Amino acid sequence: MAMKINQNDVQMPQQEEGEKEEDRSMSRSDRSVQVKRKSSGSGDDSLGSLPKHPRCPLTPSLSPRKRTTSQSKTEPPLLRTNKRTIYTAGRPPWYNVTGTTFKEAFVIGLCGGSASGKTTVANKIIEALDVPWVVLLSMDSFYKVLTKDEQELAAKNEYNFDHPEAFDFELLVTVLRKLKKGKSIKVPVYDFTSHCRRKEWKTVYGANVVIFEGILAFANKELLKLLDMKVFVDTDSDIRLVRRLKRDISDRGRDINGVIKQYNKFVKPSFEQYIEPTVQVADIVVPRGGENFVALDLIVQHVHSHGLTVSLLCRSALASAHQGQPLPKTLSVLESTPQVPLVDRWGPVSHPLNTDSDTNRDEFIFYSKRLMRLLIEHALSFLPLKPVQVETPQGSIYEGKRLSGKRITGVSILRAGETMEQALMHVCKDIRLGKILIQTNHDTGEPELHYLRLPKDISEDYVILMDSTVSTGAAALMAVRVLLDHDVQEDKIFLLSLLMAEMGVHSVAYAFPKVRIITTAVDKKVNNEFHIIPGIGGCNFGDRYFGTDTPSDWTESD
Repeated sequence: MAMKINQNDVQMPQQEEGEKEEDRSMSRSDRSVQVKRKSSGSGDDSLGSLPKHPRCPLTPSLSPRKRTTSQSKTEPPLLRTNKRTIYTAGRPPWYNVTGTTFKEAFVIGLCGGSASGKTTVANKIIEALDVPWVVLLSMDSFYKVLTKDEQELAAKNEYNFDHPEAFDFELLVTVLRKLKKGKSIKVPVYDFTSHCRRKEWKTVYGANVVIFEGILAFANKELLKLLDMKVFVDTDSDIRLVRRLKRDISDRGRDINGVIKQYNKFVKPSFEQYIEPTVQVADIVVPRGGENFVALDLIVQHVHSHGLTVSLLCRSALASAHQGQPLPKTLSVLESTPQVPLVDRWGPVSHPLNTDSDTNRDEFIFYSKRLMRLLIEHALSFLPLKPVQVETPQGSIYEGKRLSGKRITGVSILRAGETMEQALMHVCKDIRLGKILIQTNHDTGEPELHYLRLPKDISEDYVILMDSTVSTGAAALMAVRVLLDHDVQEDKIFLLSLLMAEMGVHSVAYAFPKVRIITTAVDKKVNNEFHIIPGIGGCNFGDRYFGTDTPSDWTESD
């Protein structure tokens, strides 16, 4: 039985003066997507606020509508409201030491009539949750592609978009099931002007919480099985009609006669036949939508009670695991050559990067770049190659090798892994590059995913994953898990690092036994700060390379 929350007899704190339900802009941390939605309060739901148009003709207008598309997106750890900007934490590990996902995403289903305020409720839940990496999935993205005859009916407001047959439930269930398991998905972008899907689909990834909203969110049995919480947004029919008039006239360029005709012929009957009866399966019924703060607070409390931010992975656990085990067969250490050992003036140290803090930074960068180039060339020898003949301008035949796969993509773990990109581009001129930002939370000791930018169709590529050093392997584990979530095959991932600790090698090999690990040296120990010993003198590689390891006794003038 659903619980219906009403607020008539509850006294709530008053909003600050001037605080209204304004535009809320939510953008990805890479600012590639910026979506603005406008929610309407009860004081603004009036016909008087409708835009004024010339008198409408008696027949529906067939003039082109404004381009509008469906909205499905990942809500990043950056949330902007009309009052402030909230910087939430990065995404903590969603997998265990074996590399497998230990907790599925929590899926909230929002159902309700057209213009009932589902999106407003979703945005307010996102703002109150304070949980990073929330995905908003809209049912509007899954309308079926209309035939030519159906498009003509839609232009005359004669097509029923509120009927279950108008949606591609098979694709919707497939997408939501993958998203719940933590996988990367591609969501179609529906163009309401041409009533077809755009060629470019939107990639959505990284869900601790999935909010799925749509008018028929509860109409399919397979969908209901995927929903952990079902919320029905109940709004008065008159308010919904006013909102729909405002939206369709202002945003979609339709005339008032056409909107009213469609509402009476399709929207209202479909609501009574298909949408309103599904309130019986709802866990919570929310009257008045986004204005019901009591209901929203209960929803947020219930989501938090599932411990979505609890992580089972920590660096200390990785540091104590796999001790005394032999090095895995997937590890390849660059053979010693005249370029790899250190010159005599560096003393007994056997590796260019095993240096103390007094080493000249220019020399450190010089040897680092040289090792990066050797490491990249060594890694490419493990790729599947096929023989190829090339005829030179002089007519000679050259016997060479060519990649037998589709292509190679480089992915760097920011920021130190970015130092290896230049060497990779020197060897592979036309290579595509991606970036993953993983930082350690100093309070929990956990790695956290803050930023992600991967090339399209990376699932078909051989991926060279680059990080300058690997100590416990926590960041490398997260990066590999991200690639696997984007359907990259495990045996096509090559982890490259200049220096690695034994525990880091074991951690990656134990979780992902098919990943090829390639490095120039393996050290046995790490210190209390999880820096490799001797490593690069117990310091952070990125600080040494970029010159950000300024001694504490330096003055501002220095």
